Amino acid sequence: MSHVEESYDIVVVGAGHAGCEAALAAARMGLNTICFTVSMDSVALMPCNPNIGGSSKGHLVRELDALGGQMGINIDHTFIQSKMLNSSKGPAVHSLRAQADKAAYSLRMRKTMQETENLTLRQAEVTELIIENNKVCGVKTLSGATYHCKAIVICTGTYLRARCLYGDVIEHTGPNGLKAANHLTQSLLDNNVEMNRFKTGTPARIDGNSIDYSKMEPQYGDDPVIPFSFSTNREDVQIEQVPCYLTYTNEKTHEIIRANLDRSPMYSGVIEGTGPRYCPSIEDKVVRFSDKNRHQLFVEPEGLNTNEMYIGGMSSSMPEDVQYEMYRTVPGLENAKIVRNAYAIEYDCINATQLKASLEFKEIDGLFAAGQFNGSSGYEEAAAQGLVAGINAALKLLGKEPMILDRSNSYIGVLIDDLVTKETKEPYRMMTSRAEYRLLLRQDNADIRLSKIGYEVGLLSKERYDHVVEKERLIEEEVARIKEINIGARKEVQELLESYGSIPLSNGIKLVDLIRRPELDYDKLAPIDPERPELSDEVREEVNIYIKYEGYLTRQAKQVAQFKKLESKVIPQNINYEDVSSLRLEARQKLTKLRPANIGQASRISGVSPADISVLLVYLETYKG
Repeated sequence: MSHVEESYDIVVVGAGHAGCEAALAAARMGLNTICFTVSMDSVALMPCNPNIGGSSKGHLVRELDALGGQMGINIDHTFIQSKMLNSSKGPAVHSLRAQADKAAYSLRMRKTMQETENLTLRQAEVTELIIENNKVCGVKTLSGATYHCKAIVICTGTYLRARCLYGDVIEHTGPNGLKAANHLTQSLLDNNVEMNRFKTGTPARIDGNSIDYSKMEPQYGDDPVIPFSFSTNREDVQIEQVPCYLTYTNEKTHEIIRANLDRSPMYSGVIEGTGPRYCPSIEDKVVRFSDKNRHQLFVEPEGLNTNEMYIGGMSSSMPEDVQYEMYRTVPGLENAKIVRNAYAIEYDCINATQLKASLEFKEIDGLFAAGQFNGSSGYEEAAAQGLVAGINAALKLLGKEPMILDRSNSYIGVLIDDLVTKETKEPYRMMTSRAEYRLLLRQDNADIRLSKIGYEVGLLSKERYDHVVEKERLIEEEVARIKEINIGARKEVQELLESYGSIPLSNGIKLVDLIRRPELDYDKLAPIDPERPELSDEVREEVNIYIKYEGYLTRQAKQVAQFKKLESKVIPQNINYEDVSSLRLEARQKLTKLRPANIGQASRISGVSPADISVLLVYLETYKG
């Protein structure tokens, strides 16, 4: 029997948020790429929350955009509400979050992929990896077709041997009832890939016509809206926005949940996978936070062409009848009609410590991995990894060094470093607290930090990169100008200071010192700075942040310099840690298993102490290989 047989440079397995970014990056870098999906309806699917961004996740999307990714552009064209989170706090934790029209988001990404040169989007289930002598040669699909290639990027999301559960109902499907991928796990095991079993979940979708919004607190978007992509014209995103709503669970809700815990597969032992610590189900919240008499719920629209409302904060695997009972105790949901049941989903993923920082497997040449397949959670974490894996697969075939982002230049670097050096026992979620240099890694300056890299790998146009270079020049010139300006205690100055509740001047002062006052900023002082040039919003924002936080930024830059010293101390990959007799047994075992690329990476491995690092440094000074 004859079968289809084709050849490509790169095969991407999966077309979720990771797969889309991986395939687009590889194709845009000139590599002939094919991306497989179990269903064309699952391309850039948002099976859980209907939004992009959020605390720290917004940073990832901005960074992805600065490198030449698609997620930021796609959400700018398909959002229905946008908000800057944590705006009352310092700029390090400001983070964009946009409600998406789910269907529009998916369709636009699908169209983008189908119109991209060098990229083929194909509905088929990949069932087998063709690997010879620990080197990628191709894949086979369920139909028996063979696709030869030089690199593979696996982005299977939550589809590998997936099963959805609520109560005693178990459906062997992927999210939203889509087909699961049931065969590829065995091929991975056959190639000695270490697998894990994780679990996540999603809330019910409620018929919006059955909700009493008058009992909820409306939540509106920002005016003006700030786009995700640095390439988006700000005027284009000033649209009429759709409101979301805030409500709460109560003691009655919690009583119903506690009375039915034995019927939840989470507590009855049916669920095998490990769930996310930072996004627990409602039954998990009620048990873990028994002192709380209510929990916040966000009621969010799924799109403009559906009346389905997502009940954020109330994911569950409770039986169908219990779901009706508990949802209807919530103010505004007393008459709720469920359109889609809440459910938990279990799936196979890998131990990501098997990967290099490039997201290529250490033991299989040309095999890359990204997204929830690597043990992470969230659309943004997946997309960021997909972009890096796609870029590095392409760079490998082009004979170039991999693009390695580190903890000092990006949240993406923090994300990947955590995944490949720390043995993640549960779905990994990005948080601002994970980034040691978060004042430097703000979402507003992602273009300044990363656009050069995006340009050098070939994903950013010269025009866009030149715009960033010019932006940097304008910021530097304006900061230098401001530092030279003296302000006298004239009447108009005193009146302006008084209007903002600021202490009046007794003598002259530098303008830069006025800007640093907490109640003042660069824009507020414009009336007393007549020589100020006409600058864009984004340049003015950077000038203000730099002046206000200059001391902290300088201090953090010195910390980064120390970090770079450790990262520059390379550890030979053929080193035998058993020969380093002064290392503790646990450190030898961890270092042998994880094979860190440098001393910095080694120092972040759990079980390797500062004393072990000192021993290793001494050993490396005399190491001959």
